[in-house]
Amino acid sequence: MADDNNLPQDDNLTADPANVAGEMADGDTPDTTTAEGTATDAPDQEASRAEVELAELKDKYLRLAAEFENYKRRTTKERIELFKTANQELMTALLPVLDDFERARNATQNATDAAAVRESIDIIQTKLNKTLQQKGLTAMDAKGGDFDAELHEAITQIPAPSEDLKGKIVDEVEKGYYLGDKVIRHAKVVLGQ
Repeated sequence: MADDNNLPQDDNLTADPANVAGEMADGDTPDTTTAEGTATDAPDQEASRAEVELAELKDKYLRLAAEFENYKRRTTKERIELFKTANQELMTALLPVLDDFERARNATQNATDAAAVRESIDIIQTKLNKTLQQKGLTAMDAKGGDFDAELHEAITQIPAPSEDLKGKIVDEVEKGYYLGDKVIRHAKVVLGQ
């Protein structure tokens, strides 16, 4: 029996009899190191790092989307406020003209002189034109000029009273106006044939 102690030990014989060859016990973990000595759980670390980065990007996206929605709401509110108050300056400038109309009406109520009524209307019209010009309104001068479809609207054509008015604007039925450089109303004109 002394010889039994000197015999080489067989690993399969000394292993846990509960485990069958090729199987691992529940508590055993496999050797996860590679030849370089790094753990094969690196893909797990990269995946968790990607998940963290994805979460950060989602958060950043949600914050940007919320900021943009707030910006849209704010600019819409500002635009509405601007439209409400945009005419205030013009209306304030037109109030003296309105007062002049009222004074002229009261002054000419019992007047029999048509010249006095006409003079008061002319004065008020001049004041109104000056006020509107100060705000950027300019009247078009179309009569006698060439027809331009971007500026004029032809109502009708009549025989030209003279040779030089053929194809030109003979009469202006309704004045056209610019506000700055923009046409805000086209002139309604009569063309000569």
